Amino acid sequence: MSYLDFNIENKFSSQLPKDLEESIFPHQVHSAAFSWVTPKRTSNPQLIASSRDAAAMLGLSTEQLKSDEFLQLFTGNIVPEEFSPYAMCYGGHQFGHWAGQLGDGRAINLAEVNTPSYGHKVLQLKGAGPTPFSRTADGLAVLRSSVREFLCSEAMFHLGIPTTRALSLSLTGDSVVRDMFYNGNAKAELGAVVCRVSSSFMRFGSIELPAYRKDKALLKQLVDYSIKRDFPELLNEYADDPIQRYLAWFEEIAQRTCRLMVDWMRVGFVHGVMNTDNMSLIGETIDYGPYGWIDNFDLSWTPNTTDAQGKRYRFGKQGEISQWNLFQLANAIYPLIAESAPLETILNNYSKTYQQQWHAMMSNKLGITSEAINHKADTELFLALEILLGDIETDMTIFYRLLADFSYNEKVKENNFNHFADCFYLEEQLTIDHQSRFSLWLESYAHRIQQDGKTAEQRKAAMNKVNPKYVLRNYLAQQAIELAEQGDYSKLHELQKVLEKPYDEQIAFHHYSEKRPEWARNKAGCSMLSCSS
Repeated sequence: MSYLDFNIENKFSSQLPKDLEESIFPHQVHSAAFSWVTPKRTSNPQLIASSRDAAAMLGLSTEQLKSDEFLQLFTGNIVPEEFSPYAMCYGGHQFGHWAGQLGDGRAINLAEVNTPSYGHKVLQLKGAGPTPFSRTADGLAVLRSSVREFLCSEAMFHLGIPTTRALSLSLTGDSVVRDMFYNGNAKAELGAVVCRVSSSFMRFGSIELPAYRKDKALLKQLVDYSIKRDFPELLNEYADDPIQRYLAWFEEIAQRTCRLMVDWMRVGFVHGVMNTDNMSLIGETIDYGPYGWIDNFDLSWTPNTTDAQGKRYRFGKQGEISQWNLFQLANAIYPLIAESAPLETILNNYSKTYQQQWHAMMSNKLGITSEAINHKADTELFLALEILLGDIETDMTIFYRLLADFSYNEKVKENNFNHFADCFYLEEQLTIDHQSRFSLWLESYAHRIQQDGKTAEQRKAAMNKVNPKYVLRNYLAQQAIELAEQGDYSKLHELQKVLEKPYDEQIAFHHYSEKRPEWARNKAGCSMLSCSS
């Protein structure tokens, strides 16, 4: 076995300009897409979780996953010369303001490989040490954020949502000092490294930075590389028209971004920090920082303590923010197109496309057939439901699973509210008025599903394919973290197993589908999180 038999093909670092400064210290990197870096050696690495599914994608066997070579390689202790690790240079808008150069501050692209069945993949270590983009930080990561990244990226994949993957989660044996809530209470925590995998880690900010610096040559190189690497079909389709090729590339990014946002809304995921440097050009969920999953349905909820007042990145605003981010990307590629009208057309169509896809998604969640004849009435039904769910604390995930089992008829009309008892958090909120409005909505819904002519079994099967029973609830992740910090990884492994089949009943694991316990309402890590890692 030679370095796990990977077929190395370092296209990004061989086809794009490099930073001429070879020393690793914080500095501005101009006219370059990346800087060479070296992972920091770990003192006593220990593999505590891995994804066999992600490993199989890379052509790795179970035996290789368990090998010491794998452990040393994916904690940065072995760096084969042909791997040529690097950190990417990019900028971004953070909370609506241009932040200048950002870059991979704690991520190191270990190698690019050509996999047997899935094509080009980048292997990236998160928390492997300083880079020129670490600024004043150490480039390391702690166990709590690494557990969250590992579990959530794999959970998203099995939900059927585009995402970076997590191959492995390892302790480093070293401690890392962090101030979790930036309140002067810094402490030493367990250090960890996650190996994550994607076809591309390029972001909106990868294109923005050279545009803001008026470096048109690098801007063109990066866009051309993105097209060649991840959108190769556009090369033949627009072989003689580069401007149309750039527009088609931008439109495809907009389409992928739109589908991603609608998927997030479908399962109740809130990214928490949708800065343009955290938006993937290939439409994947990327950078699992202070994310959160909706327990009680609340369009105004954000999991990010930094966003607690402005709530820029709240649950219900993710579609709008994604369009704003696309506007920044459009501004960045304008020098390659020199005409604003076609870019504006794509951006203006985005809202319409989002509404269409949101409508189709809600139709699927409710188990009804989306038809033009019912479009307006269905939209009113969807919006009325959102108001109803948000008026009192109603668990979104549980509600939709119970709705799939809902059967309405005159004999049980007065008792149908009891069917949904398990999804309500506070009994005192269940006023007569709310129960009355809830029953009226159920009556409207019952009338609508009768129009489709589906059997109850058909509707339930269809709904349960899009409405998960299991999501990575914040309190579950926190429980796994607290046990892992004590050296007990049983909860981590069990959660990983459960989340691999999120739409299945899994009777033995039903307790993982229950609503958030009261003790977790305001507990750190269960309600809101900081960007600290």
